[in-house]
Amino acid sequence: MGIFQFYNVRKPRQFEHKPIYFDPRKEALEKRIHKVKVELGVEEMDFEQYKEDIRGSFIEGTSHLKKSRDKGDDAHARLYRNMRLILIIVVLGVLYWYFYLR
Repeated sequence: MGIFQFYNVRKPRQFEHKPIYFDPRKEALEKRIHKVKVELGVEEMDFEQYKEDIRGSFIEGTSHLKKSRDKGDDAHARLYRNMRLILIIVVLGVLYWYFYLR
């Protein structure tokens, strides 16, 4: 019984905070105003704003990750393809052993 639970490890529940009062237009306006003030030199860029500018820039800098994102691939699809490749390699290895080494 304990062996089978090794493969089906449950992930811990994630905390999801959904704000009650959230205005996306107001937040987008505040971000634009802050960005313009930083460009004009009136305000300095804070660390949180800098992190938001960095987020996603790695994917934009690589062509293969951008293609993967545009196709709609997610982690589950990549895992499925990798497992299928490993299965094919194992089957070919067994066939090679059966026909040539036995």
